[in-house]
Amino acid sequence: MTGPFVLPVRDIAHRSGEMREHALEVPAPEKWGEGLVAVAQGEPVVLDVRLESVHEGILVSGEVDTEYTGICSRCLIDIAEGLKVEFQELFAYPGEEETDFEVQDDHVDLETLVREAVVLSLPFQPVCQPDCPGLDPVTGERLAENTGTPQSEPLDPRWAALQDFTTSHDDDAPRPRG
Repeated sequence: MTGPFVLPVRDIAHRSGEMREHALEVPAPEKWGEGLVAVAQGEPVVLDVRLESVHEGILVSGEVDTEYTGICSRCLIDIAEGLKVEFQELFAYPGEEETDFEVQDDHVDLETLVREAVVLSLPFQPVCQPDCPGLDPVTGERLAENTGTPQSEPLDPRWAALQDFTTSHDDDAPRPRG
């Protein structure tokens, strides 16, 4: 079993209490994510991994650091943001019980675990900035860049009587007594 996400555990397997730490930088083998943003194929994926031997198998915990790219869900400009995700999973020793992750041939393959952790932490509706105003519904221009005169929206004739209403002298207005 070989691959950039495969780590050997022969020296700690079945030795409860043993631990190893690894630091890896691996290019993403394929595009991770299908929404508005994704981690591009070849994007560096930096891993800090801790492998601990426990009675049931190898406990893998760590942090992945990478960058996702895509478009803002409000104004549709290109965005690129860093992403840090923590993960932890038990890779069980092969046996009768079926598990999602197993130690195979004295190795653990972290690719599925890391990919799932990254994809599940990608924002569903990414934004270029937290208060992105989006697009003008009339002109389609980005509201964040629109520095011209404000567009006068077509006035609904039912509200025309309120157009000149102001609240600046409201405090001086007589109040009906109840």
